[in-house]
Amino acid sequence: MRALLTRNLRDPRFRLLAGALALVALTFVLGPLPLTRTGVAVLAIVDITGSMNVRDYAGAEGKPVSRLETAKAALRDLVAALPCGSRLALGLFTERRPFLLFTPIEVCGDFSPLDGALAALDWRMAWEGDSRISAGLFRAVDMAAELDTDLLFLTDGQEAPPLPSTGGPVFDGKPGAVRGLIVGTGGYALSPIPRFNDRGRETGFYGSGDVQQENRFGPPPADAESREGYNPRNAPFGGAAATGSEHLSSVREPYLKRLSGETGLTYAHLDGPGGLVRPLLAAATPRPLPGSLDLRPFLGGGALALLVAVFASPLLPLLAGTLPPGGPRRFATWKKA
Repeated sequence: MRALLTRNLRDPRFRLLAGALALVALTFVLGPLPLTRTGVAVLAIVDITGSMNVRDYAGAEGKPVSRLETAKAALRDLVAALPCGSRLALGLFTERRPFLLFTPIEVCGDFSPLDGALAALDWRMAWEGDSRISAGLFRAVDMAAELDTDLLFLTDGQEAPPLPSTGGPVFDGKPGAVRGLIVGTGGYALSPIPRFNDRGRETGFYGSGDVQQENRFGPPPADAESREGYNPRNAPFGGAAATGSEHLSSVREPYLKRLSGETGLTYAHLDGPGGLVRPLLAAATPRPLPGSLDLRPFLGGGALALLVAVFASPLLPLLAGTLPPGGPRRFATWKKA
């Protein structure tokens, strides 16, 4: 009896079965392992004004893609990459203020509606055609503070109408009180801005006479006296029509970097649909996320692997093309032993 027991203990298959049984027993004993991960809470504001329709990104097979579509793809990629427990709120920007679509929701449990909301963003949701970037950004900072989140503001930075010679509004908050990221979207070269009719059909591009090239509200610029037709009372900005390139668009990176300095936010350029994860995680506030790790699937998988090894071990010599001495007849006897 003792010899038989010793022989069984030496059998590798018996040891594998014993190990599988021990792993199965542990699944009834071990509970979830407590873990603390790091996540983020972010308010994402997307610029949906007309210049975001400029197609200066390259998609699949080199097909031109608009800034708005690229920003949407980058946000969807970001949501999929964030650790579970992270929360994201979504809002739109047009005219001079952001509009909150929904408050922060968890990125894993609510992934489907969140991804669907991002995919459905459209420039037709805009309620005004103006694009007062600085005013919208400053209000977005206040909104993020109210929601207790960081801020992710995606825009090309093109003010429409252009800022007056005196500059834009002044940020009256505390720089750095809200952390986050300003993301400059668009290429560095000037590109035409698509034009649409009342039915939303593209009809061409904006020309120089279709948009305001200079903001003539407030005091005139310093060079006004040197302009043709200047009159301090009747023509303080000169007598000729303003000329410029406001009907064309590029990412206004120097302007956005200036705004990031004023607000204490970080700036990053969006190079493509997968370029948000790293800069956001570097700029956002790390937030501890209590969680747990269930070890039972790993233990059960290990037990299953051991059982497979037990039943597969007699077939290994056959699969390897090696038989015990004596050929096929001896293999049957060797197998029984």
